[in-house]
Amino acid sequence: MKNLRIAFLMMIVLLVTVQPAFMQDVIVATPGQEVNMLLLPKALGNAVFDQAHEGAQEAHAELENPGELIFNAPTEASAPGQIEIIEAAITQGVDGIMISANDYEQLLPSTQRALEAGSTVVTWDSPVDPSGEQVFIAQVDFSETGTVMADMALRILGEDGGQFAILSATPDASNQNAWIAAMQEVLESDPQYANLELVAIVYGNDDPDDSYNEALGLIDSYPDLGLIMAPTTVGIAAAAKAMQDEGLCGTVAVSGLGLPLEMQEFVENGCAQEFALWSFKDLGYLTYYVTYLLETGAMEAEAGVTFEAGRMGTYTIEEDPTREGALRVLMGPFSVYNADNFEEWAVDLEATPEAGS
Repeated sequence: MKNLRIAFLMMIVLLVTVQPAFMQDVIVATPGQEVNMLLLPKALGNAVFDQAHEGAQEAHAELENPGELIFNAPTEASAPGQIEIIEAAITQGVDGIMISANDYEQLLPSTQRALEAGSTVVTWDSPVDPSGEQVFIAQVDFSETGTVMADMALRILGEDGGQFAILSATPDASNQNAWIAAMQEVLESDPQYANLELVAIVYGNDDPDDSYNEALGLIDSYPDLGLIMAPTTVGIAAAAKAMQDEGLCGTVAVSGLGLPLEMQEFVENGCAQEFALWSFKDLGYLTYYVTYLLETGAMEAEAGVTFEAGRMGTYTIEEDPTREGALRVLMGPFSVYNADNFEEWAVDLEATPEAGS
């Protein structure tokens, strides 16, 4: 009988100290704490990053943070430009730095110095090496992105397939590189995509003019090209504009990751057949919440930690399956836009301010 009582007591201790995930406390932010924050996208002048800023501003106001929310980036997507801003933030004693990285490795010395100085460093949209960040806010699962792009290419080109090219941002953009690698893996491993022929990968530097010219170069170099796939909102809009100007809408399709407001006219006129994206406003909002919770000491950057992010609900920090030694918070989901669901997402362009303005 005594042994049964001891066993029963030990079972109670185990239940109290080793709670299953569903019984763990959900961490909630305490509003009103002063935290100076920097939101650092890849470049200024990109509508999706303006939307991320709107989301961060919403969270900043919601959390009643009396500190400053700084929004700054290079005028062109470059690692040196971001390094300069990070170093300035370290000097100024900025508490939380939120980065969409232009390069996976080059920012490391600066992000590591920021961590050593006591700043919270969270990446979003595009990460750095895990040694230079505490957690990455992933908009979607990177491997899923490859499948989504492959599926769109297959639907557009059909079972008979054909030639397509990828128009990406910069050669060093870790998110685009991961998405392209995931797409290539899908193409090579799944026989349903056997007739899709990837003929080139080019880079428009997330600049409208450069991307436009690269798109023109692709159709000159590959007369049988059937599709330009652009995993960048700048690139897909520039490619669609190039096909429109060349009178090639319907001959060379355009797809990838695009902003609905910027792509609506191209879907209407047949220059873009289908594209996908997630909410950058939500991404900025979620990133701000995570950074605030970490910087105020409400939570640690550890796998298994569950927290509440305001209107977006609860999330759990997890190990990043795509990057060894990294942690991530996975946002999701994808939305796919095309002519079939046009009425669900299209807006009155005449009554809407120009994108990015």
